[in-house]
Amino acid sequence: MLKSLVLAGFSLLAAYFYNKLRYKRFRQYASIPQLPPSLLLGHLKLMGEYLARGPADRHPDSVFIQMNEDLGRPPLMLVDLRPVNRPMVLIRSHEIAEQISRPSKAFPTSIPKSDLEYLEPVIGPRSILASHGDEWKALRKRFSPGFAPQYLMTLLPCILDKTVSFTEHLDSFVKLGDDFSLVPLGVNLTFDIIGAVVMGEDLHAQNAEPEKQSELIRIYRELVSAYIDDKADLPWWLIPRTIMKRRRLGKRIDAIVKDIIQRNYIAESDNGRSILSLALQDTKVLTPQLIDEACDQIKTFLFAGHDTTSTTIAWIFYELSLTPRALKAVRAELDDILGPETGVAEVRSKLLSPEGPDALRRMKYIAAVIKETLRLHPPAATARTTKHGTGFTVRAPDGQQHCLDGMIIYNCETLIHRDPDIYGDTANSFVPERWIGQDDEQSTSDLFSNQIPLSSWRPFERGPRNCIGQEFANTELRVIIAVVARRYDFVKVGLGEVETDDRQLPVTTEDGRFKVKSELYNVSNGLFLPNNRPYTNTCTIDKTSQY
Repeated sequence: MLKSLVLAGFSLLAAYFYNKLRYKRFRQYASIPQLPPSLLLGHLKLMGEYLARGPADRHPDSVFIQMNEDLGRPPLMLVDLRPVNRPMVLIRSHEIAEQISRPSKAFPTSIPKSDLEYLEPVIGPRSILASHGDEWKALRKRFSPGFAPQYLMTLLPCILDKTVSFTEHLDSFVKLGDDFSLVPLGVNLTFDIIGAVVMGEDLHAQNAEPEKQSELIRIYRELVSAYIDDKADLPWWLIPRTIMKRRRLGKRIDAIVKDIIQRNYIAESDNGRSILSLALQDTKVLTPQLIDEACDQIKTFLFAGHDTTSTTIAWIFYELSLTPRALKAVRAELDDILGPETGVAEVRSKLLSPEGPDALRRMKYIAAVIKETLRLHPPAATARTTKHGTGFTVRAPDGQQHCLDGMIIYNCETLIHRDPDIYGDTANSFVPERWIGQDDEQSTSDLFSNQIPLSSWRPFERGPRNCIGQEFANTELRVIIAVVARRYDFVKVGLGEVETDDRQLPVTTEDGRFKVKSELYNVSNGLFLPNNRPYTNTCTIDKTSQY
């Protein structure tokens, strides 16, 4: 009798959990477009099958693009990641993305970012990326003045000096005739620019001898490698030694950065010009709390700004190397604005003259090249979330409403930026000209054609939580292009290289671009940061010659 009761109890319990699982898997989010899920694994098994169709190291966005295409390109799509993670909604529609990033009565600074606790050793617990509400407002207010276009112009000498060092490395490769990887050079360049502009420090990241690089850079590289070598967001009990290593390195970086903050606070009284010194200028007493907050923001700027900009640099010169008309237009614009001299010293002198800021503003085609590169290869995205019971609802273009409470909400810029409903037949093509023809007085971040909705271009995201460093990135990229674009020709070697004919001349496609033997793609490096997510440009091995 007892045995029968126990069996009956187990049967009822099993039936309860089975029905509960069926509800969560097949009915809970049935209104959201999705591919058929597995009862036990949701879409995890399906994602594995999609990944197996291409290079194993490619970024998940490429999988999401294919899944969305196979589903008929719905404006939003469910990817059920349970039991590994919460279910995720991928956003393809710029209209829905705008609803997520804009402020509302319930969320004055827009929907909160997803949890970034696993990145605490890298960005700190008080990072502007992870903070919300009044805490976020205070941090944004403190550091925003240093990223204003007018203030950035005062830091132009720092950006140029580091770019000159970058060209010296390129010159050495020209002289030797060796192949080289552009992305690491770009990473070192952006490290040095961030160090000089944000912290007022020379990090010596571009020094060819690692032992002569700053301790901050050496330890920072070691910390990032502790994320790349293991799954970034695995629970601590699966990788306890790695977690301890991250925390140890993070604390050492804290000590170094806090020492820099103290020096900047002193330098501010002596007219220090870094973004950090500006943020501290009205601080009468440098309290431990202020030091901790500033430390976390410096770590965040270092993390969010170095890899995203460096890969964008690589993509810009790669796209220009495949598009002769665009490269010709860039060089013609620089000739017109800066004169025919292409020497580094001459370009530097022009940009540092009183007319330098105006020269950067006049680079309209170069701005279009930057915008188009960021459209095709966005280095950032945003993941948001709301708690169950919040009642956060979005309206799809067809009028249907969807409650997204308790889910990861992922504005997938790669999908949004390649929407054929917006960008037409050239959605996957590099066409800088699509951005030409705007009011000259508009800022870089507002250069949109009349036919393209503002919300459909969002590499820095939009709304209150947009990237604080977007003007910095645009200024930095313009300067680098101005110095480099007329001095060198870049030729891709390996993956993504140009196809040639019997005479070793590039094969040209109908739209005037060079045909490639294989497609270059982004890979995931283990650090999935929803708003400023690092990409690694695969096989960026280049030959270069002076132009």
